[in-house]
Amino acid sequence: MKSVLWKYSVLSLFMVSPALLAKTVTTVASFSVLADIVQQVGGEHVTVTSLVGRNGDPHAFQPSPRDSLALNKADVVFVSGLGLEGWMDRLVTASGYRGKVITASEGIHTRSMEEEGQKVTDPHAWNSAKNGAVYARNVMEALIAADPQDKAYFEQRGNAYIQKLEKLDAWAKETFATVPASKRKVLTSHDAFGYFAAEYGVHFLSPVGFSTEAEASASEVGRLIQQIKQEKIKTYFIENQTDPRLVKQIAAASGAQQGGELYPEALSDEKGPAPTYEAAFKHNVGTIYASMK
Repeated sequence: MKSVLWKYSVLSLFMVSPALLAKTVTTVASFSVLADIVQQVGGEHVTVTSLVGRNGDPHAFQPSPRDSLALNKADVVFVSGLGLEGWMDRLVTASGYRGKVITASEGIHTRSMEEEGQKVTDPHAWNSAKNGAVYARNVMEALIAADPQDKAYFEQRGNAYIQKLEKLDAWAKETFATVPASKRKVLTSHDAFGYFAAEYGVHFLSPVGFSTEAEASASEVGRLIQQIKQEKIKTYFIENQTDPRLVKQIAAASGAQQGGELYPEALSDEKGPAPTYEAAFKHNVGTIYASMK
């Protein structure tokens, strides 16, 4: 009997629970919106570090030695791409990271915009939920490549999340379709809603271009004020990651009233109205729509 028990105890040393075998993929994402998408798809099998934190501006971000260390230890690094993270190449080189840098916007039909007299690619693709679903699929495929043994887990979570985002896209289209086109006009701090505008038929005006670091000239501000008056734009919005002073100045001169705060580039604190990408999109749609009724 003792011999049999001993054999079972020895065998038990080699019998490991599948949960203990599961891998945790260490990931780094460039900013909070993308970090949340990685977390939603990866669930318990990922750890996620966001370089640009909540309420942070990805255009004006200045990497620190701690960010370099996070990249060095990562299995996978995710960026949005399309020119958003101008600081990322230098950071990757400085960190010594040797793995893949996954561009989550891969495959998206991009749009152009004018910035200081030149045509550039608009980097804010995630502000369309349809594009958010593309981000999620690219994240899912990258996590499967990094951890093939958990493929079924990533596919289950990833596909369920993609379906959620596709439903959000349809809901946003239905919501704005109830508003006359003449009322679908708003003023924001900077030009971050191009993909949102194209997908949902909302017309946005802003004093500066795609980057929050751009500066509007006095003549540009004057023309914008006149345009707001001519088009009878009644509402302006501030953004959580930008300085609101300029847009408030323009609103005061044009007569527009504040419609609330939007979250186009950064999530709110966890207790705020936009702690996840899904919540931020719902908040932005609901807040903009409420101003049009």
